Amino acid sequence: MYFRFGQFRAGLGHGPPARAGRSATRRALLLAAASFPAFAVTALAQQARKVYRIGFLWDSPTVWPHALASFREGLRKLGWVEGRNIVFEYRWAEGRFDRLDDLAQDLVRLKVDIIVAPSTVYTEAAKRATSAIPVIFLSHADPVGSGHVASLARPGGNITGLTIVMSETSVKALEVLKRAVPGLASVAVLWDPATPSHQPALKALEVAARTLGVRLQSLAVRRAAEFEGAFTAIARERSGGVLVLSTPLFMGAPKQLAELALKHKLPTMFGPSEHAEAGGLMSFGPDRPDTFYRGADYVDKILKGVRPADLPVQQATKFELVINLKTAKAIGLTIPQSLLVQADRVIE
Repeated sequence: MYFRFGQFRAGLGHGPPARAGRSATRRALLLAAASFPAFAVTALAQQARKVYRIGFLWDSPTVWPHALASFREGLRKLGWVEGRNIVFEYRWAEGRFDRLDDLAQDLVRLKVDIIVAPSTVYTEAAKRATSAIPVIFLSHADPVGSGHVASLARPGGNITGLTIVMSETSVKALEVLKRAVPGLASVAVLWDPATPSHQPALKALEVAARTLGVRLQSLAVRRAAEFEGAFTAIARERSGGVLVLSTPLFMGAPKQLAELALKHKLPTMFGPSEHAEAGGLMSFGPDRPDTFYRGADYVDKILKGVRPADLPVQQATKFELVINLKTAKAIGLTIPQSLLVQADRVIE
């Protein structure tokens, strides 16, 4: 709330008051200002400063913690400080993906100003919950293919953000896996039917596999309880390697997947680097701290009045290849030197 000085003119008369009248009025205003309580001034200032509520829909604070910290840092650099002018409403699925719709609807009921949904499945839940509240994704696998935006240049609607373009990165990952394993003739692909971006990625992989002369074994996995059966099927079909498409279901179990691959002596390629760090052979994917940091700019622009429909979707620009040489040794594989020199990180 604020007042314009002109509002106080009513009732003071139409002609210029006498000098004595002016002095009396000035003294009265000064006296009133001096007696106005300091706490009331503070209260008015607080009312004038809006605190925005950001809903954050994600699996767990332990998934990509460095990326989440980078997102917060990006906001701080833009002047958005938690507890001062923004507050976060976190909703964690904790591996219970059947709860996503309820968690997204809870954020809508709270009337948050923005919902941040880092990846595809969370964006899908947010899309079902609202068509009015802006939704920002930070590492969407395929926003166009999944129908979450009309196009990258003109997203339309209330959803926008950054994409990792899984249909392209998964093809690159397959190419790298073939280079790493001499004579590779067949590759098993683990994917989740509940992840909207996996179908477009599979189609892109099928085209690439024909060009590379590789046979694909497609294995749909819906629950963590199916991991062991999937690897048993891979071993039975004698696939020479495993490509795991990125999704929260798999991201929540990097160590379990790495151990199953080691048990069957299977070379693996993942998206997030956490999988290679946990014992997977390789990972190739976007630098998520970078994409999350850039996502803060979308929050900033939308809170300043820009419509999501007018903010083009940006693509990830930094990617990272990680190779775990300890795992290569454990499964009896020698990584070509030409590939090692191209790796961003080598775990020895």
